[in-house]
Amino acid sequence: MIEIIRREFVYIWYYFQLQLSQIFWYWLLGIVLGSIISVFVKDKIHGAMTKLSGHKIGIFGIVIASVLGILSPLCMYGTIPLAASFSRKGIRDDWLAAFMMSSILLNPQLIMYSIALGKEVLAVRIITCFLCGITAGIIIHFVCKEKSFFNFEGFSERASHDTDPNLFLRLLKNIGRNIKATGGYFLIGILLSALFQRYVPAEQFAELFGENNEGFGLLMAATIGVPLYACGGGTIPLLQQWLYSGMSIGSAASFMLTGPSTKITNLGALKIVLGIKNFILYLTFIMIFSLICGFVVNLIF
Repeated sequence: MIEIIRREFVYIWYYFQLQLSQIFWYWLLGIVLGSIISVFVKDKIHGAMTKLSGHKIGIFGIVIASVLGILSPLCMYGTIPLAASFSRKGIRDDWLAAFMMSSILLNPQLIMYSIALGKEVLAVRIITCFLCGITAGIIIHFVCKEKSFFNFEGFSERASHDTDPNLFLRLLKNIGRNIKATGGYFLIGILLSALFQRYVPAEQFAELFGENNEGFGLLMAATIGVPLYACGGGTIPLLQQWLYSGMSIGSAASFMLTGPSTKITNLGALKIVLGIKNFILYLTFIMIFSLICGFVVNLIF
């Protein structure tokens, strides 16, 4: 019995080290890039969003807001108070919807992580997240012309942690906070990937999530994004192994859309901001959009 346990540990440790060596530098570069943007560029990005209120660019502002949302390094907990601040400064709901949706789905740090998944998957992730933000903004533009979609009462912009007068120390502290916030999830993701490699037959996984079982595979990928997604960096090792084991790029796209947008820790805050009716509409939109994107991506690839 002890020999069996020791053997299994050796196998899992081998897969763990192998996965870590393949993805560690992408994670580290993502941490550094995210911190650089947070310390030196974040205020300019958010300032550009605020300045949109002074321009009469109509629905085109949705596109700009979606781009700025992707560039913003904030997570959900930072995005909602920031959006509340934007709303009080006169930013339209359709622009806010595009900014928030894109910001929830993607940020520069996660883009760096996703390079480990390959050029095609990286391109799919950026394009689908960008289009998701635009689509959300367009829907709000045409559906909620006469009433407000969001309720930001009680939310206020958080004070910045990047206050050290020494820029180098400010950057180091930000890097430290990012490592603390994502490091545990990253290692858990690698461990889950190692366990997957050891105990899940690649043939059965490919049969479930591959192109030969497209409809059910897309639905399953979109659904498992809800309970499994805890941190963007933590899911990259799993996605990398899933794709290697036969998951279609369309199924991966569905997972990458539903995961961050329905992350359990975020849904409570979203329910407060949206209200129960709009919250249900939000979840419905995410599931439908992710499934459509999955089908289209599989057709292309």
